[in-house]
Amino acid sequence: MMPPVQPSMPTSVPTNMSMARAEASLKAKENKQSSFVKTIAIVMLSLVALTFICLFIWILIKYNDVSDDVNGKITLAVAAAKVEQQAEDEREFAEREKNPYLNFAGPVDYGELSFKYPRTWSLYISSDASAGGNYQAYFNPVQVNPISNNTINALRVTVLDKAFESVVADYQKAMNRKGSNLTVQTIEVGGTLANKYTGTIPNSILNGYIVVFKIRDKTAILQTDSVLFKEDFDKLLETVQFNA
Repeated sequence: MMPPVQPSMPTSVPTNMSMARAEASLKAKENKQSSFVKTIAIVMLSLVALTFICLFIWILIKYNDVSDDVNGKITLAVAAAKVEQQAEDEREFAEREKNPYLNFAGPVDYGELSFKYPRTWSLYISSDASAGGNYQAYFNPVQVNPISNNTINALRVTVLDKAFESVVADYQKAMNRKGSNLTVQTIEVGGTLANKYTGTIPNSILNGYIVVFKIRDKTAILQTDSVLFKEDFDKLLETVQFNA
């Protein structure tokens, strides 16, 4: 009697195991790829976020710079306005201090030349013409500076014992010199015609104004040594009086 034949093992078992391993391997690869993609995405998002943060910081810095610049300009403008106002207040104070104006009167024998000048100016008479000759007086704020051709004083008053035509001829010679910037115009002073010279004063380095006019047989010269005194000088000329 033949022994019973044993049934053979199904061949599908090994095949299923291979497929399972393949699927596991595929899933592992997919998981790795997914993890890699996620990592890349996270890195990209981080870079984008970092870029936006840097941009935000840059904009904030620029805004602060602009804000500081605007605030700085405003501060400078306010400071400049204060300085300008202070200067204006000081000018107004200086003008108020000049009042009441004082009256100057020259020698009677020399036409009694008179005018009004600021009370803040000092007066020095270097030659009173009591014994004849020329009359000379100097004026300057606070105190008169040492007398010289190149020292600035607000006003020089001279009455020359010399004919008007001769004095004018001397100034004409000075105007004709090479390099001279002296100019002349005719104005009215104290009811009479006068020559007003503007530019570098002859025989000096001073730049100012000179007014020359006739008083009887003599010649009066009013001179300011600096353009800084122009306003006071012009105001003074409006008050000039004398006996012709």
